[in-house]
Amino acid sequence: QVQLVESGGGVVQAGGSLRLSCAASGIISSNAIMGWYRQAPGKQRELVATIARGGITNYADSVKGRFDISRDNAKNTVFLQMNNLEPEDTAVYFCTLTHIFSRTYWGQGTQVTVSS
Repeated sequence: QVQLVESGGGVVQAGGSLRLSCAASGIISSNAIMGWYRQAPGKQRELVATIARGGITNYADSVKGRFDISRDNAKNTVFLQMNNLEPEDTAVYFCTLTHIFSRTYWGQGTQVTVSS
């Protein structure tokens, strides 16, 4: 089993920045992919960014150039630095950890609210 605990959400004005963190614990595969998804009110959950253990990243087009995902493999922690935030970024952000050919674990979510 894997547990994910997110932190760092909050309220920020448009143009501001926030940094999300997610610490994973439990039995974690050496090739686990970590990432972030988000879900806005009335919308489907969508991918924000993922990062493999070796550092290969993938971003949604809507956040490219504004968000930066990173991870600390020694601490099984993933970060999401969010810059130049827009009201459209308002959502609950979920941390994920995927064991390839197995399953994806989800955190409880953290609210990010961007005011205009």
